[in-house]
Amino acid sequence: MALNRFYLTENSIAQRSGLCIFISHQKRDADTAKKIADYFITSGIDVYFDEYDTKIDRTRPYSVVSAIKTGIRNSTHMLCLLSQNALDSKWIPWEVGYGYDRTTVVGLTLKEISQSVLPEYLQIVPILRGTKSLNNFISNVLKRDESTLINERKLFAAYQSQHPLDSVLNWEL
Repeated sequence: MALNRFYLTENSIAQRSGLCIFISHQKRDADTAKKIADYFITSGIDVYFDEYDTKIDRTRPYSVVSAIKTGIRNSTHMLCLLSQNALDSKWIPWEVGYGYDRTTVVGLTLKEISQSVLPEYLQIVPILRGTKSLNNFISNVLKRDESTLINERKLFAAYQSQHPLDSVLNWEL
């Protein structure tokens, strides 16, 4: 069963095998990032999503930085949620820089973003463009056939009506 790794101690993380995706996002995109984090959890992949981390004292920069560093160190992948808000973020470039050699970094564009507006530091990482490419990414990371994951209800088919990410991602990409 997948979960948000905030709930595990450092020792239990070390004992847990498998994948963890650090969700890098701009604060104004927290609701969208939560949908995507929950989609990963449903698929069977652990996440670190700071909005679930109740130990962060957001009034103390050291607490925020420490939590982010721990989340990245305990992750195998980093997913940068790319939106208009993200382009103005001061944290996302820092997170990518810190995690670049520690994780596999990928970007996921929301509906309103085109590849031409991506900052240079993100033009060198794989970019997922929508629901189809996100499902393909999950299938590749899990090393499982996408249709099997859909049949097991760990993924929604990109074309499926009432897809949980329809409001934020292009389904055909």
